[in-house]
Order: sequence, then C-alpha cells, then structure tokens
Amino acid sequence: MKNHPLEPFHFCPKCGSDDFVVHNELSKHCNHCGFTYYQNPRASTAAFIMNSKGELLIARRAKDPAMGTLDLPGGFVDNDENAEEGMVREIKEETGLVIAPTDVEYLFSIPNTYHYSGMDIHTLDLFFLCHVNDEQTVKADDDAAELTWLPLREVYVERFGLRSIRQAVHRFLSRNC
Repeated sequence: MKNHPLEPFHFCPKCGSDDFVVHNELSKHCNHCGFTYYQNPRASTAAFIMNSKGELLIARRAKDPAMGTLDLPGGFVDNDENAEEGMVREIKEETGLVIAPTDVEYLFSIPNTYHYSGMDIHTLDLFFLCHVNDEQTVKADDDAAELTWLPLREVYVERFGLRSIRQAVHRFLSRNC
C-alpha cells in the first residue's frame, strides 16, 4: 500500500495536537481544533533554452537529488509569483541569462515526485521554451554545477537524472528532431 503523503507529520501544525489523523488521500485532519491540512503539489518550472544555432542549454546538477546528472534550468515557483516569473527568476539564478516573462512560451506539464530532505514532494512541473540572443553569456550558479550548449542530436534522454525531466526531454526531442 502506498504511504500517505503526510505520514511523517504526527502533530497538527496549527495547535500541536497529536490527534492529527488521515482525512483523505491528500489531507490530514486535527480532531482537536478542526484544522485540515492538504498536501497539494508544488509548482515547479524547467526551461528548454535554445540559441540561434539550434542548441539547447543543458545544466549539470550541483546538488541532490540526482547530483551530477544532466538537467534543465528551473526550480520551484515562489509564493506570489506566476509560473513565468518563477521561470525567469530561476533561469537568471542558475544561468545568469536575463529573459523577459513575455519571452517564455508554455509547452506542457508533467506531474512528478521530487525526493528532498527524506520526503517525497509532489510537484507539477511546468515546461517552457525560451529563445536567447547568442550574445548573452551563461554562467553556472545556484543549483547548476556547469552549463553547456548542445545540438539537439547530441542530447541523450538517459543522461538526465530526474524522471519528469527525462520525460520532458523525450517529448521535446520527439517534436523537434
């Protein structure tokens, strides 16, 4: 049987009661204060960044999970950000590239589970396409250990460490190669 996503939480986050029980498949309920806590997926972004030569910007992960494997620039959307703003911020943090929110094109989404701090965090990964001017220089920072431009014919799905990223790269290559 699949573990409940809130299994590690034994106490109500509102009142601290230990009468915090499974309410349904996505929530726990406190019988003491009546609070119901829902585990909803976090929004996450990833970018297919293309230059004018038809090359894709690939990152190597600097941190776990999947440290050392290939990745796309991206990350979690912060509170009070829309997905495009989160995508633009993550691109700047990881690559130094400055892209306007109006220059990111939504492609598709994939549900995912991201293992972090000993827990499975359910995410909804939103994938975007961005085109950049070849004059802009990239510099790996934040979660990216290194960055490289690769022609699409040299991009191999199995080298990407995260499941949803592999699925997205496969889908992107199927449409663009």
